[in-house]
Amino acid sequence: MMLQLPPLSLYIHIPWCIQKCPYCDFNSHAVKQGIPEQEYIAHLLADLDLDLPYVQGRTLHSIFIGGGTPSVFSAEGIAAILSGVQSRIVFADDIEITMEANPGTVEAERFAGYVKAGVSRFSIGVQSFQNDKLTRLGRIHQGDEASHAAELATALLTNSPLKSFNLDLMHGLPEQSIDDALSDLQQAIALLPPHLSWYQLTIEPNTAFASKPPVLPDDDILWDIQEQGHALLSAAGYQQYETSAYAKPGFQCRHNLNYWRFGDYLGIGCGAHGKITMPEHGYIVRTVKVKHPKGYMDLSKPYLDSATPVPSDELAFEYFMNRFRLLEACSIDEFTAYTGQPAATVAPILVKAMQLGLVNQPDHRYQITPHGVRYLNDLLQMFL
Repeated sequence: MMLQLPPLSLYIHIPWCIQKCPYCDFNSHAVKQGIPEQEYIAHLLADLDLDLPYVQGRTLHSIFIGGGTPSVFSAEGIAAILSGVQSRIVFADDIEITMEANPGTVEAERFAGYVKAGVSRFSIGVQSFQNDKLTRLGRIHQGDEASHAAELATALLTNSPLKSFNLDLMHGLPEQSIDDALSDLQQAIALLPPHLSWYQLTIEPNTAFASKPPVLPDDDILWDIQEQGHALLSAAGYQQYETSAYAKPGFQCRHNLNYWRFGDYLGIGCGAHGKITMPEHGYIVRTVKVKHPKGYMDLSKPYLDSATPVPSDELAFEYFMNRFRLLEACSIDEFTAYTGQPAATVAPILVKAMQLGLVNQPDHRYQITPHGVRYLNDLLQMFL
């Protein structure tokens, strides 16, 4: 069966941070001797040139500039990246361009410059408003700086092309009480962000926290935080549309929606991942770029670390691992179009999932239930 080309997005990775946070397992590197901004931009665009065959005639649906800390780059640098991308790929008329930013004073004051460069949405890494928690997490900003950054972004919503911003907030922090977690959430809601990412801290391998684990709240406290926090967000008009994402109506992150809807995305920059549908070959390929900046910017070496087709017997798991992060219903026809797998491949699994109360079937589509959200890992194991 011929695979259908889904919408196309672009992920751009900027790998540098002022310092590495102890919980972070992303590909990030602490700044030691300055940032080779211009050199790295040239490599990003050269990397993109090699990926252009993957565009396959599509317009670009969204761009996400992540890290690391992209706001260590100048506004002029971000403008050079975006203009370079636009000269190579046609932008959709309503393209969403998100940039991650730290709420420290220097980065926050640059917001207007980033908007002028073409950014239409910020994702601000607040994590907490409580200074003791921020120190424990290795963050370099203070709670009042986070509030100031959100206020600057709010002002830009009314007098610039900025269309939205997200506050990134964690719960389940070391020795965090229910009251502490809800206080953070209440402060975030009071700043009126159109979008809130609210997720639980997890201890990832190969991090400083993994080698010296902090004391985290027990499962009962975590569940109470989740339930009471969800109620707070719902009462404030935020709709949960993804496992850890809440938005005011119309302000869902289009880039992340494309990820979870099994769309395609190019990934450029150190360690960036991509997912590309190849209809003429009948498979989906996963790409990974060279991880370390030194290797990535070595002209004698390729940018591409690996390009691996997804085995056909893993496509159902890959699809639903993404699709069931969203609370919206999905069509079995979309599964078939985007994976090339017949509906019969997953029909018995979905029937069993419905019997277990993990999935329901409104209007002949499949939708994860609240019970399924709580036991998402168990649901996904059924597709292996």
